[in-house]
Amino acid sequence: MRKFLQTIVQTLGGSPASSAAAGAGTRQSAVARVVPREQHSVSRADISEHALKVLYRLRKAGYQSYLVGGGVRDLLLRQTPKDFDIATEASPEQVRKVFSNCRLIGRRFRLAHVHFGRDVIEVATFRGVSDDDDAAGVVRNDQGRLLRDNVYGTVEEDAWRRDFTINALYYSIEDFAIHDFVGGMEDLERGVIRLIGKVDKRYREDPVRMLRAVRFAARLDFTIDKATAQGIRKHRALLAEIAPARLFDECLKLFMSGYGRATLELLRDYDLLEPLFPDTERVLREEGDEGPSLKLLRQAMDNTDQRVREGRPVTPAFLFAALLWAPVRQQQYAMAADGVPPAEALQRASSYEVMRELERVALPRRFKLPMREIWQLQSRFERRRGKRVWQFLGHPRFRAAYDFMLLRALVGEVPQELADWWTRVQEVDRGEQERMIAASPG
Repeated sequence: MRKFLQTIVQTLGGSPASSAAAGAGTRQSAVARVVPREQHSVSRADISEHALKVLYRLRKAGYQSYLVGGGVRDLLLRQTPKDFDIATEASPEQVRKVFSNCRLIGRRFRLAHVHFGRDVIEVATFRGVSDDDDAAGVVRNDQGRLLRDNVYGTVEEDAWRRDFTINALYYSIEDFAIHDFVGGMEDLERGVIRLIGKVDKRYREDPVRMLRAVRFAARLDFTIDKATAQGIRKHRALLAEIAPARLFDECLKLFMSGYGRATLELLRDYDLLEPLFPDTERVLREEGDEGPSLKLLRQAMDNTDQRVREGRPVTPAFLFAALLWAPVRQQQYAMAADGVPPAEALQRASSYEVMRELERVALPRRFKLPMREIWQLQSRFERRRGKRVWQFLGHPRFRAAYDFMLLRALVGEVPQELADWWTRVQEVDRGEQERMIAASPG
């Protein structure tokens, strides 16, 4: 795929936008590089019919509009986009007048959502570039983070307001060309994640961009530009300013999109796991790269990635159980060493770590409770006699707890013989189950 994109770059012989890619720290003059239809892979046949309806209706109403963002990026990489976003010169209120099935959302960024049943096409008005913090529609906090930004502008200015160059490519239904103002095509060909604009300012505006940089790098197998990467290490503490509920949403994107293992490694490389899971990162550092906690976490990510690839369901409760198990287990051992009974020690350690984690990442109750239940059920695998086995096999959380126990067996926390016993007892018929239970040591 990159050879295909490289051919485009060589065919066009570079452009003024290439200088923007080379020096994204300062704003360049917005001279578009236009890639004609015959020299790129984006086809209307691959674009959602609802997105096309929005584009054509906006054009009919007299408004300039483009397909933009991840949808264009993924189509150029010949991947299937998750969604399709549109940027237009029409204001949100004007978009609502064009579409009766439109709702306006957001205060920080005013957006129009055009609904087609369950399919929603997001339409954003071109953002303007303003260095004037007193401009109407712009509100920042003392650290420079954008609290509200509804300054509108041109498509050229809109490109400079986007986060990364590869997400600032515009597909036009007027000429079916790709319009590139910031060197996104070259970065896409080179496999580079590059922040647009002044790195320090862009991270202060929205520290979540650091997590997005890692997420895109993991998903696309791209490298992060040097200046963009240096800014992550410099400003990672700013993530403490982000609302825990928003960080929970970001964690789902980081770990449940099929690239969790690669994301985990990059988060640790850029010291970003600590702002999200401080106690987990502390234990991982104490144990080292060959420690059992990191092995368990890596295996959990591999398992989750495989389930996503196979289209099987995944639950945040299981993933967070793995992410927080290392400090929970450490706390449990410490309390048990002080004479607290094992079951009580686990319960107290669970409560302690969950409360600490809620200060960073908000775990909704619907995931927090089953996560704790997965932990609490671990002790029941040690009891293999009598009616308790049948009751346990029928427990609604048995399968999740069993999968978690298998992870623990892989890293030596529980005997492999125990894991094998529980695997076999699920596979055999009733008569063999009864014989296994009767012969069990306990």
